[in-house]
This record gives sequence, C-alpha cells and structure tokens, in this order.
Amino acid sequence: MTNGSMNQSTSLPVSLRALALPSFVTYHAEVAKQAEKEGWSFTQYLSHLAELELGDRRARRVERLLRASNLPPDKTLATFDASRLAANVRRQLPALCEGDFVRRAENVLAFGLPGRGKSHLVCAIGHELVKRGVPVLFTRAYALVQQLLKAKKELALERVLKKLDRVEVVILDDIGYVQQDHQEMEVLFTFLAERYERRSVMITTNLVFSQWDKIFKDPMTTAAAVDRLVHHSIILEMSGPTYRGEEAERRNSSAKSGREGKEKAA
Repeated sequence: MTNGSMNQSTSLPVSLRALALPSFVTYHAEVAKQAEKEGWSFTQYLSHLAELELGDRRARRVERLLRASNLPPDKTLATFDASRLAANVRRQLPALCEGDFVRRAENVLAFGLPGRGKSHLVCAIGHELVKRGVPVLFTRAYALVQQLLKAKKELALERVLKKLDRVEVVILDDIGYVQQDHQEMEVLFTFLAERYERRSVMITTNLVFSQWDKIFKDPMTTAAAVDRLVHHSIILEMSGPTYRGEEAERRNSSAKSGREGKEKAA
C-alpha cells in the first residue's frame, strides 16, 4: 500500500467523525468489502451506508426520546391486555398508536374509575409514539402543577411553558386527584390554554366533566378548560372490573389452590 493510500485510509474515519457520521465510520470498511465482492456501483455503496446511518440515527433518537419521556418502562402494549377494552376503545387503539391525533393537535381523554387501566393504556400509546419519533412526556398532574407553580413564583413560567411546548404529547396522569388552590388552578389552566389547537395532551381522570369544578373551583374556568379540551378530542371510556381487583383474585385463588394441594399431600 502506498503512502498516499495509507493516508487516505487513516484520514477517512477522521473526516467521517468530523462530519458526524458515526455509522459511516463503523461500517464503511465492512460495506466496502461487500460492495467489491458483489460488484456494487459507487452509488449503491453510498446509498447502503446512508441507509445504515439514517437507521442508526432513528434508533438513537428513539433512545433519547424514551429517556426524556419519563414513561414507566413496564406500561407498554406488550404488557397491556387490550382484550379487556370496550369494543369502541379497542377499535381506536391502532390509530392512536400511529399518532394521527398528534398531527391534528387533538387531545385524548381517558375516563374511568380507579383500576380500569387508564394510565397503562395512555402510557402504552406513549411508548408507541416514541417509537415513531414523537416527543412525549409523562407526568402526574400534581407534579406538573407544582413545577408550574414554582416556575411562576420564580418568574420563569414562560420559559418552562416554552420548554414544554417542544414536547408534542404531554400525558397528564390522574388529573382528578389534583386538589388545587386558586394559584395552582391558574397555572394548570394556563398550560392547557397554551397548548390549545397547537399541541396534544393525554389526560387520565376518574372525574366526569360535570365534576371538574373540583379541579378548577371556579365555574367559568372549569367551563373554559373543558371547552378547550373537548373541542378537538378523542374520549376513551374505561369500564369493566378493576385490573387490581382481578389480580388480587388470581393471587388469592393461586394461594388457595396451593394450600389445598399441600393439605391433600399431607
């Protein structure tokens, strides 16, 4: 090998790193051997490397989005029993996972008594959206309210809202448990108003709309908040027996069977 070709072979990885093409750095030599063996053209060689680079970039982006999402790692579609859903909710699930509602800046509101799988469902949808490159943030409603209230006191509310605006879908879990004073109600309403017709929120709650005065206290604010959320929204009604209740029954049944088995053996 001549000095010129040696310099080229050693400088190429340096140049590719400078161009921020890590997959080119990793695979260019391996793919070059494959290209030479199979008689690829230069265009085919570069196209293959570009596909590897783009695929790796998508994977790295998904990893970053997942870390930033705060989504519970165990609440995915793989661990969710969709057969328990009402038929109309089950029919909507594939489209929700595809993210069409995000492109339309619509909201998703999941209603139901405690233990009906609301949180698991919206988190599972959130995981699917992240896989598609959609920025998602999962947060308990009370935690977001406290974050916004703290920002307001520090005169940083606008900055925090702008940061949240970069997240295409914010999942607010358990909004019905937020018992707010006037200031807390104001920052929550401000957050919802800022996202109206621009960004999506997914909300879980055990309170029907007629009970939202428990959240926003003031009737006019309650009506305005409900109006903004419902105007462009998909409503999921979660009914049926509780997941936790059935799980407890299964554990009790298993324990009973174990005791009976031991008694028979004795």
